[in-house]
Amino acid sequence: MSTVTTTAAAEPLLRRGLTSARLPKWAPPATAVLSVALGCGIGAGAGLKSHLQWGLISATLFLVISYGLAAKVEGRRQAKDRLATSVIWVAFVLAVVPLASLTIYTIQQGAGVVNGNFLSHSMKNVISAGPGGGIYHALIGTLEQVGLATAIAAPIGLLTAVYLVEYGRGRLAKVVTFFVDVMTGVPSIVAGLFILSLWNIVLGFAYSGFSGSLALSILMMPVVVRSTEEMLKLVPNELREASYALGVPKWKTILRIVIPTAIGGITTGVMLAVARITGETAPVMMLVFGADFINNDPFNGPQQSLPLYIWQQYALVNNDFGYARAWGAALVLIAFVMGLNLIARGIARWRSPKAGH
Repeated sequence: MSTVTTTAAAEPLLRRGLTSARLPKWAPPATAVLSVALGCGIGAGAGLKSHLQWGLISATLFLVISYGLAAKVEGRRQAKDRLATSVIWVAFVLAVVPLASLTIYTIQQGAGVVNGNFLSHSMKNVISAGPGGGIYHALIGTLEQVGLATAIAAPIGLLTAVYLVEYGRGRLAKVVTFFVDVMTGVPSIVAGLFILSLWNIVLGFAYSGFSGSLALSILMMPVVVRSTEEMLKLVPNELREASYALGVPKWKTILRIVIPTAIGGITTGVMLAVARITGETAPVMMLVFGADFINNDPFNGPQQSLPLYIWQQYALVNNDFGYARAWGAALVLIAFVMGLNLIARGIARWRSPKAGH
């Protein structure tokens, strides 16, 4: 009887201990606001001119106050959990703030320049030190060079990934995997030097947009291989086995079952690889040379590209007109890369498996 009474008395105490002494839901946002206010006050009072220092002080105060409040009200165990959550939020903010600042500043600097005239005219017969001019020739060059690089790298990367996942066994597969890993870390300037030595000097081809595309394809290929390889590994083996059980050859199973199942992730990987090479400057500077006129033929003569155009306007022109054109081109380049990422996300969501199918 006494045991039953003790257990019955302990249950309300246990329930009360689990449900009481909790911080309200508005406590973390309020703590963040208080920390920012205190951090700004301390930074201003100490004469710190950098807002980055103010932000670091605010982040430190947020962590300390969050842990102190939770330890006082909820206990040390719950305080450690809230501290870990606070660290994650601070890391997220520290990662997002530079990206948001860069985007906002680029929009502020370049929005006043980007218009129909800027997008539809080149720099031919335009004095670099004066107003006017546009990026049409650079936009055409970037689209053609990136398009050729994609046409070269995407099929090779896809076939390499298919070999590694479906056929790769033994020493050759290990060697291919090793070189793919090495190529992932190759600097862009090295890829440009390789194409310059082989394609232009040894084989004797002239500088052109296609030369730049060859270097960009070297940078793009390992990204395509790695992303495609991971997507193919996610395809369930049951699909392959069911196809084999029906007497379908392996090559046709790969072509009709495996690749269509993973096509959403493969396309996403290719689009991200395209976004990765779009902003490369060094290979284009070495192999394409740049031009102030419109050249629609990527196989003959120098071409312009957006990254090279930005560098030339900012570093060589070196006046307010050049700076304005550089920021406008940077805004267009960021919008292009963001568009590619949005397209990749849309394709991934569209081709992702749906529940009930």
